[in-house]
Amino acid sequence: MCTRLVYLGPNDTVITARSMDWKVDLGTNLCAFPRGMTREGCAGPNSIQWTSKYGSVVATAYDMCTTDGVNEAGLSANLLWLVESEYPAYDGSTPGLSIAAWAQYVLDCFATVQEAVEVLAAEPFTVVTAAVPGEDRLATLHMSLSDARGDSAIIEYVGGRATIHHSREYQVMTNSPIFDQQLAVNEYWKQINGTVMLPGTNRAADRFARASFYVDAIPQTDDPRSALASTFSVIRNVSVPLGISTPDEPNISSTRWRTVVDHKRALYFFESAMTPNTFWVDVASMDLGEGTPVRKLGLGPNESTVYSGDSTDQFERAEAFTFAGA
Repeated sequence: MCTRLVYLGPNDTVITARSMDWKVDLGTNLCAFPRGMTREGCAGPNSIQWTSKYGSVVATAYDMCTTDGVNEAGLSANLLWLVESEYPAYDGSTPGLSIAAWAQYVLDCFATVQEAVEVLAAEPFTVVTAAVPGEDRLATLHMSLSDARGDSAIIEYVGGRATIHHSREYQVMTNSPIFDQQLAVNEYWKQINGTVMLPGTNRAADRFARASFYVDAIPQTDDPRSALASTFSVIRNVSVPLGISTPDEPNISSTRWRTVVDHKRALYFFESAMTPNTFWVDVASMDLGEGTPVRKLGLGPNESTVYSGDSTDQFERAEAFTFAGA
C-alpha cells in the first residue's frame, strides 16, 4: 500500500512522489492550513499542544487524518502502511499525539528534515494509534520526510520505539518489511543490472526495487518539465492497477491517487486514478499567513472531481477538520 520516492537532480532540483494504494475510497480532499493555528494531539487529556509555524497544503484520509502534504518551507511528509509497526503503550503519563495528526505536527513545526529528526529522535510525545475507520484493525503507519535540500528520513515504530533512518540516500520507501530489511533485499537487486531484469509484481519489496532503480536511471536534469515527467513516469510504474487487491497480501491494493512535490518551485501536484487530468497547487502563491482562513479543495467520491492545471484559486473557505483520536 503506497510507494514514495525522491528525485535528486542538478541545481537543487528535488521532487518527491508518492502513490496512495488503498482498497476502498479514502474520502481524500486537499486542505490549506495557515500559520498560527493552535493544535492539540487528540490523544486524551494529556495531548501535546503546539502552534503551527508553517502553513501547509495536505491530502486527507477520511477528512480526519493528514496522510500527505508539503509546507511552505518545502518540507514534505508522507504516511504509508507498515503492518510491523508497534507503538508504545500509552497511559497518559506522557504527552500523546494521535497518529492521524503525526504528519501534520511535522509539517506545522519544521522547515527541514534535520530539524524534524533532531526533535523526533528525543520522542517528545507518544504516538497513539486507533482503528482504521470501518475496520477492526489498528492503523499501522510509518512516515517519510523529504525537504528542498534533498534530505530524507524514514521514521518507523519498531518494538515500541521510534527508529529513524536519516540520509539523503534514502530516496525510496514502500511497505513491509521494515526499512532496514528493505535495504537488505534491495542490495540483492543492485547486483543485477536493472536493464536486464527487475522484479515485476505489485509486492512492496518489488516496488521498492523498481523505484530504487528507476529513480536513479532516469535523466538527471534541472529542466522542470523533463524532471517532473520522469518522476511521474516512475511513480506510475510502481502503481497498482485500479481494481486490483489481494486479500492474502494486505500490502497490495489499488493505487487511488498520486502526489508529486516540486520542492524548488513549491508546486504540489495531484493525480487521481479516476480522472483524466493532473492538476497542481502553487503553494508559494497561496496566502498562508496567520489569521487567514482554512481552505479546502473538495475532490468528491473516489477523488473523481475533475480539475486541470493550476487549481490554486479553486480552494474554498472551510472549517478545519478534527483529527481522529482517542
